[in-house]
Amino acid sequence: RDVQVEQPIFVQLLNKQQELSIVKAGTIGNVRIIDDAEATNKPIKPKKALIVILSIMLGLISSVSLVLLRVFLRKGMENHEDIEKIGLPVFSIIPYSQEQTNLATKNSSPKKSQLLALANPADLAIEALRGLRTSLHFAMLHAKNNVIMVTGASPNIGKSFISVNFANILAMGNHKTLLIDADMRKGLLHQYTGCHKKRGLSDYLSEQSELTSIIQQTECTHFDIITCGTTPLNPAELLMHPNFVKLLNDVKDKYDYILIDTPPILAVTDAAIIGQYVDTTLFVARYRVTTQKEIEAATQRLNQNGISIKGVVFNAVERRASNTYSQYGYYNCSNHVY
Repeated sequence: RDVQVEQPIFVQLLNKQQELSIVKAGTIGNVRIIDDAEATNKPIKPKKALIVILSIMLGLISSVSLVLLRVFLRKGMENHEDIEKIGLPVFSIIPYSQEQTNLATKNSSPKKSQLLALANPADLAIEALRGLRTSLHFAMLHAKNNVIMVTGASPNIGKSFISVNFANILAMGNHKTLLIDADMRKGLLHQYTGCHKKRGLSDYLSEQSELTSIIQQTECTHFDIITCGTTPLNPAELLMHPNFVKLLNDVKDKYDYILIDTPPILAVTDAAIIGQYVDTTLFVARYRVTTQKEIEAATQRLNQNGISIKGVVFNAVERRASNTYSQYGYYNCSNHVY
């Protein structure tokens, strides 16, 4: 009975095995030989010529895009002619001096002078400031007093650099010069000259120091300076004190030139207050930093207070093929970097 039961199952399994063998033998492969393999000396990839061409094209596109983006994002003025179109005369174009940057880095001590006019009198920036001295001489022929105010529209435009080196150049021309740091908030002229700021303008205006104690002599003959002094809480109110007028009246007959370095006119009102007592105002604009709108706004604010800009000093101009800065190339020295 067991044989009779298992025999049909065995026969059925044999039939299935034979059917699967027939199916396996009848399967047709779908693989075909398209091309026969051939040996070659040239590699198929990478295609160097194509990669070089694509790299050049990609580099050109990236460079042009970067230049256009920088031009689009740049807002500062690059040509002094744009300033003259506003109606302001440009007295001098001061080239950028890497020597001044190096000098400030080396002489980081507060007791060491950082005057470029003394360290390198042949620097192009100093030569340009000598041209400013000539232009200012003729502009002040009919001035009511010998007080000169140096201001600007915004911070970080090199206003202090212009003031202290220009005062030094005036002194080197045998003109007794006094430089007053009227930026009692963030005055930096003491760092350029190596003088102290413990007793300065703010201390005199607040009646804490005498005039003779705040005037300091610098390394250059005929060049004296009054530093900003102790930082006060009310700089604008101190400038409106009668002591400021008294200070100018006491020193204007003792010096040939009195330069006052003021804070930016668009930031605070100090320049508008000081401008009431001066007859010559120099406005400093920095290459690629100062915008046309800033100059227009600063000019309008000064005019509202009855102050007219005598001339503009275009500072830190870098040599570029696109600007008109080639006139300085004749005096270029190999040890200057621009």
